[in-house]
Amino acid sequence: MDTFHIQGGGSLQGEITVGGAKNAALPIFASTLLTDEPCIIENVPDLSDIRFMAEILRSLGATVERLTTNSWRVEAKQISHIAPYELVRKMRASICLLGPLIGREKQADVSLPGGCVIGPRPIDLHLKGLSRLGCEYSIEGGYVRVDGKNAKGNYVFLGGRHGSTVLGTANILMAATLLPGITHIDSAACEPEIIDLCKMLVSMGAKIKGIGSHSLQIEGVKKLSGCTHSVISDRIEAGTYLIGSAMTQGDVTVHGANHRDLGALLDKMDSIGARVDILSESSVRVRAALEPYKPTDVITLPHPGYPTDLQAQMCALMCLTPGLSIITERVYPNRFMHVPELQRMGADIAIEGSSAIIKGVPRLSGAPVMASDLRASAALILAAVAAEGETVIRRIYHLDRGYEEFEKRMQSLGAQVMRIPEKELPQHLQEEPI
Repeated sequence: MDTFHIQGGGSLQGEITVGGAKNAALPIFASTLLTDEPCIIENVPDLSDIRFMAEILRSLGATVERLTTNSWRVEAKQISHIAPYELVRKMRASICLLGPLIGREKQADVSLPGGCVIGPRPIDLHLKGLSRLGCEYSIEGGYVRVDGKNAKGNYVFLGGRHGSTVLGTANILMAATLLPGITHIDSAACEPEIIDLCKMLVSMGAKIKGIGSHSLQIEGVKKLSGCTHSVISDRIEAGTYLIGSAMTQGDVTVHGANHRDLGALLDKMDSIGARVDILSESSVRVRAALEPYKPTDVITLPHPGYPTDLQAQMCALMCLTPGLSIITERVYPNRFMHVPELQRMGADIAIEGSSAIIKGVPRLSGAPVMASDLRASAALILAAVAAEGETVIRRIYHLDRGYEEFEKRMQSLGAQVMRIPEKELPQHLQEEPI
């Protein structure tokens, strides 16, 4: 198993271009099941999650061909409606197969993907929405079995306890494109990734109004066609580099960073004193403050609020910010698995319910730590680069789910990050985190 060996104490400097957004690419891959014609998807990140989704589409009968490192061709002439556990268990986002299978096949048997370290992610809103469309469902043997033979357009409200559901919106949206009648989705997620999915569907011939808002109207059509679509840039990857720049007293320009998609993050960066420059529609520069950073409060919310996927990274930055900062997690209230690992590096953090109370410390020190999930991995890497001494991060396979060649991109910005098999670590770094 690989680890990251990081020598801290440096700063990130330079320019970098982010890749395609994983969270946009996965439902876009699923949407190719809505047509029997070929679809070309470009600007796809080279990630393990993408390869898992390609496996799942093949298991359903689609022909999936990788054209280049970052482009794919999918042709789903004849498909099955059964998505098996042995593949679906590898990735929670595979639940977004429900919508296109209902739209195309009018039935779906999709294995429940199982638990998640960042907390429960129930699909009750997905099933509620499908019920409003006239589907009948049951949960048997770990599978969601949906009968959509009588499905048709209807009014669907998708608001939930923690706001809108992104994949739930994607599922109802995709199903509705091929159902008779008109579907109105209220409290729809309006994340950039949903907007990108809508653009893909419109290119295929779908009739969708209200794109980018919380109210979507979909008029069902009889058939969708193939298309070519380029996935949007990854705003979470962009945000990770920008936070890293501030955290290491660096100077980083990120290309492919749509500042409108990063409004909540850039507002917080500005409020703590980092120098934020909007260079163009898709280029942002962040430089260290001329004075010590100021503490802040962050509350994660559905878009356009502060994204939960940048919570761990901001938590790492607040560890080195003088004063008392508070981060409240409203999307996944238990998403603080990174905190004990940051504490191993010297961070002063207390968890109170769904909030992390962070007292800034003068420095962090390198230590053996363990990644628990995708975004926690990124936060620990940023902390290690900013820390004094050596850090070893284990279980970095989480990172490969969402960041393409992350160590190489960090190296291009001056970070001393090396991917090393665990058995090749120097003896003094062999300690396992407790």
